[in-house]
Amino acid sequence: MMERAVPVIVNATAGRGCTPEDIEAIAAAFAKAGATVEILHARTGADLPRLAREAVEAGHAVVVASGGDGTMNAVASAVAASPSAMGLLPMGTLNHFAKDLGIPLDLEEAARVIVANHQVEVDVAQVNERIFVNNSSLGLYPELVRMRDSQRRRLGRGKWHALFWAALKVLSRHPMLEVRLDVDGASEVRRTPLVFIGNNAYELEGFQLGSRERIDAGRLSIYLTRRRGRGGLLGLALRALVGRLRQDEDFEALSAEHVSVQTRHRVMPVATDGEVAVMKMPLEYRIRARALRVVVPAPAPA
Repeated sequence: MMERAVPVIVNATAGRGCTPEDIEAIAAAFAKAGATVEILHARTGADLPRLAREAVEAGHAVVVASGGDGTMNAVASAVAASPSAMGLLPMGTLNHFAKDLGIPLDLEEAARVIVANHQVEVDVAQVNERIFVNNSSLGLYPELVRMRDSQRRRLGRGKWHALFWAALKVLSRHPMLEVRLDVDGASEVRRTPLVFIGNNAYELEGFQLGSRERIDAGRLSIYLTRRRGRGGLLGLALRALVGRLRQDEDFEALSAEHVSVQTRHRVMPVATDGEVAVMKMPLEYRIRARALRVVVPAPAPA
């Protein structure tokens, strides 16, 4: 049981925002679980880590992030390597981080997990000075996200409608990157349209596509697509949608604790947990093993 009010950071800028009804539902869910909450409203993206840092400095044992993967990323960046643990209320579209940790998507169940306060340590990954909890990429995916967001701003298209048209445009260009990878000190040169680096290993085949069995193995996973040209990339995208990727044929997979990525460009757009920022080369990726304490469901009794 938690004696202090639990700080819950809500992202007012994401998606449809956090409505008064959402706030009421969060408070009611924690009350039912036997705790009170202090709702902290993030009005800008910069507010998310700031509010999390302030909650850590105030000595809260658990700091809760309510939202999607972008919100989880921002709060984790402030809570990692601190005495506090992070609680998750998955209220986004995809909720990859929460799902991989086994967090219930039902609000009342997630609140009960947080109040029960069973903590474990998991890894975070870092590219240059930026932390990510899921994955980072350069090449096709950052370009797709930038094109999608541009269409939403300029044309007022919905998220999925904009994503569809952005995918068609980006795939039609089938851009290629020549990259040099220094993987734990061993140098590799590759030509590929996509470099994907995950916080631990991702499942790339079957119906668990895009999930992780564990987030505490202390390894980065590096995936380079073998497919080139419009046809190959379109086929890759279609197989991904139906869970029919073939890892041996579609990707080259590597594993490391540290990866340096260099291209011919001085700067490049890089995606981290779905957010895109322009970063200077080289990109220095490293794993920060068990740097984040998270609240997860307690294991079932043996």
